[in-house]
Amino acid sequence: MIRVGIVGGSGYTGGELLRLLLGHPEVEVTQATSESNIGKFYYQVHPHLRGRTQGRFIGRDALQECDVLILAQPHGEAQKNIHRYAALAQKIVDLSADFRLQDAATYREAYGHDHAAPEWLGKFVYGLPELYREQLRGANYASGVGCNATASNLALWALVKAGMVTPNQPIIVDAKVGSSEAGREPTDSSHHPARSGIVRPFALTGHRHEYEVRQTLANCGDFDVRLSITSVELIRGVSAAVHLTLQPGMADKDFWGPYRTAWNGQPFVRVVHEKSGLHRHPEPKLLAGTNYADVGWEYDPHSGRTVLLCAIDNLGKGAAGSAVQSMNLMCGFEETAGLTFGGIYP
Repeated sequence: MIRVGIVGGSGYTGGELLRLLLGHPEVEVTQATSESNIGKFYYQVHPHLRGRTQGRFIGRDALQECDVLILAQPHGEAQKNIHRYAALAQKIVDLSADFRLQDAATYREAYGHDHAAPEWLGKFVYGLPELYREQLRGANYASGVGCNATASNLALWALVKAGMVTPNQPIIVDAKVGSSEAGREPTDSSHHPARSGIVRPFALTGHRHEYEVRQTLANCGDFDVRLSITSVELIRGVSAAVHLTLQPGMADKDFWGPYRTAWNGQPFVRVVHEKSGLHRHPEPKLLAGTNYADVGWEYDPHSGRTVLLCAIDNLGKGAAGSAVQSMNLMCGFEETAGLTFGGIYP
């Protein structure tokens, strides 16, 4: 058993981490912090954990040494305290955006300020196991992943890797997202009368996750990927539709080959491409609480117009699930440990 601590355990991602790690066969959760809930039981903040734990939140100043420290704080906090955290644990997984980008200048362009610990950027492996599995094995530091970036990367990867997508075209990702992407703190936009029933575009250009996608795909070419994000009546989930143009005249078999090459043997990626039926395309509703990513496509052979699809749970594969999967690889555990929940239906 390893001792795992969580910094920032009271948010939605922190609660998801607690849920997953409390059921992990190789983990003992020894501490979780929340500055606003010191002394409270975990289940008083995350009621679905009632009966599973008697743990209480502590403050960051009370953190003790452990084997793995998972950081689930707002962006900007980890980079200011990384030296202290590294002194407490040999292995760190940071779910914020602080260490996702490898280049300090790119970070400045994406986030509008200099990085507080640029010398640490190159030490972190991007925590998307489907694409960085070998780099994560035995690593000491892993970044988290952007949820919209994850859906975009997984939607694109099979055809990009196969050389079917050319870099010299605009690639537009239209992502529909749930309210939990905005985090636990209430805002005017998350107030129930203002949000209920919405289909609200809120980041149509310039989304920061674009930088993660372009960085991930860079080894295959300089792809001009642009994200447009719309909030919909959904709590958990991302549905990404990637719009691009391929050569006309192809058939389904031309897609099945690259998809099977990319995803066969991957424990958490499923290809969903049916000719008929209600669930013939990926749907985030079916993935709530899971670490699965469902991918698929739709193609018009007459025009070459193509839509690549990916659905995930933003708190699962888009955050805590990928973090636990990365931790498993870092620690030499079975990659699927603690992540086998298959979802519910209906």
